[in-house]
Amino acid sequence: MYLEKVWRRLPVIPVSFVLLSTLWGSSFVAIEVGLEHIPPLLFAAIRYDVAGVVLLAYAMATTDAWIPRERDDVFAIVVGGALLIGLHHALLYLGQQYVPGAVAAVVISLVPVLTVVFAASVLPDGRLTLVQYAGVGLGFVGVAAVAAPDPNSVASASFVGIGLLFLSAVVMAVGSVALRPLSMDLPTRSMQAWLMLLGAGLLHVGSALRGEPTTLTWTPALLASLAYLAIGSSVVAYLLYFDLLERIGPSELNLVTYVQPVTATAVSWALLGSLVELTTIGGLLTIFGGFALVKRTELRRIASSVRPRGRDI
Repeated sequence: MYLEKVWRRLPVIPVSFVLLSTLWGSSFVAIEVGLEHIPPLLFAAIRYDVAGVVLLAYAMATTDAWIPRERDDVFAIVVGGALLIGLHHALLYLGQQYVPGAVAAVVISLVPVLTVVFAASVLPDGRLTLVQYAGVGLGFVGVAAVAAPDPNSVASASFVGIGLLFLSAVVMAVGSVALRPLSMDLPTRSMQAWLMLLGAGLLHVGSALRGEPTTLTWTPALLASLAYLAIGSSVVAYLLYFDLLERIGPSELNLVTYVQPVTATAVSWALLGSLVELTTIGGLLTIFGGFALVKRTELRRIASSVRPRGRDI
């Protein structure tokens, strides 16, 4: 009873927001650590094997609606599993072979901007204004600043990595927009479990097609990285995400994307001693500037809702 009272007094939304930002931001560093011990697609596949099984068990224990029956539910699982889990993470893990986790987090922060672009292209109420188009352009400038390609070496490893990460962000945005028109009855935890399991299966297929070795040396670093990604950054983080989505809405929650690189940079420095370049910081600020232009109305509303009010006399 006492613990319940304490929990109710906590600022649940800020605590959840910071925890989610930390879990997802530090996941880029965990991926960076794990990739030193395991091939990329196999790494992503095993992560979602574990996460999917755990989340499905949780769904089975907490709801009777854990089997997809409606057509929209099945379609959402296929699209989400193939794009949001499978292809997105395949490109993400392949890209992180070439660039640090903090840089990957900055490139992925372009997802909210890209989502608006694709929504404007296919949804009837998604037309952009000139200011929003300027914001989209600013977002691309930010990614270019992070990539900072050498004109004499366009095929450099870092440039290839940035390209793969950019494609990963594109896939995430396309998948998110594709799911919007669907009317899904399956509870979120059940839906996410099936997405993860289907995505994991596709990642295993991709790993086999790439000829990745399956004989692994299970070092403590690999086990810790995998456990953190599967349980913390997948199961716990996704449950937090959808709880926050119901509490504060998508516009406010999109801001978590811009806290992730800060967390990734801090964790990368603390664990690996890595520091990001000024161009990476500048790229993040530029991308956020683009997001601010694209979502200026929503951000203005958020700012007005949190503005401190004067005390009554």
